[in-house]
Amino acid sequence: MTNFEEFGFKITVIGDGAVGKTSLIKKFTKGTFEKDYIKTIGTQFSRFNKQIEEAVINLIFWDIAAQDDFNFLRPLFYRESRACIIVCSLEENELGEDSFIHIKDWYNELKKYCGNIPVVLFANKVDLVEENDLDIDKIQNIVNKHNFLGYYITSAKTGQGVIDAFNAIINELYYKFKALSS
Repeated sequence: MTNFEEFGFKITVIGDGAVGKTSLIKKFTKGTFEKDYIKTIGTQFSRFNKQIEEAVINLIFWDIAAQDDFNFLRPLFYRESRACIIVCSLEENELGEDSFIHIKDWYNELKKYCGNIPVVLFANKVDLVEENDLDIDKIQNIVNKHNFLGYYITSAKTGQGVIDAFNAIINELYYKFKALSS
């Protein structure tokens, strides 16, 4: 019988309200999608275990509410995060435009409380736009500017890109911390 090494990682998921943070986590951890929007109050936790090679990865996703009412709690929510997912909406409306502009604000807040941790950008709600019309250069520029690990085009509704996007950040953490523990 093989002894499995265990790793535990807290991954913070941030971004403007209604961009799909909670829906993305539910799609990845439970394979479900709820079409009705339910505002996150404070923070929600989702646990998920994954096996990679000879290791068990224990994940806790912290889904942080975007509302300003919870600004005073954010320093506590960010504490001990090992990685972060910033979510924006690809919708061609005010929500989409604002959420893209606010990526830098979310990133600056993250850096303030967590320092230099791995960040992946999820550009969500691709099911609501014409994918061929996406300005990939604009997305790539913000990724390059802030030295994110990368970006993923996702849809919590259809599942497009969700598994690959979450696995990218999980694998990054696993291989980084596996090397440190060797």
